[in-house]
Amino acid sequence: MDFKLELVAVPVSDVDRALAFYTDKAGFVLDHDHRVSDEIRFVQLTPPGSACSIAFGEGVVETAPGSLQGLQLVVSDADAARAELAGRGVEVSEVQEFPWGRFVFFQDPDGNGWSVQQLVSRG
Repeated sequence: MDFKLELVAVPVSDVDRALAFYTDKAGFVLDHDHRVSDEIRFVQLTPPGSACSIAFGEGVVETAPGSLQGLQLVVSDADAARAELAGRGVEVSEVQEFPWGRFVFFQDPDGNGWSVQQLVSRG
């Protein structure tokens, strides 16, 4: 039995502002933006190359905007990822070196925290 994580709900305060950030700045692909009813709007986006998407909207999640921390993207080159994000206007940290990888960090407009990891070779 496979248990695949394919969707993570991200709490945001302004759906349109979050949509603009994730598509225009973070480079995510918009999969869906549907108004289901007057109370529910469902937006789903996927980072390039990822099997897992994020979702937010109106009536999607009850947690406080900005309370999600530790979302992690994995890339082959942290320097290139940093350059791409910074070039799109994302406030992103410098590359930081740890024994378990090279990282850059950023937040969405609500403060939800992301890390971008380049794995280190174990050899």
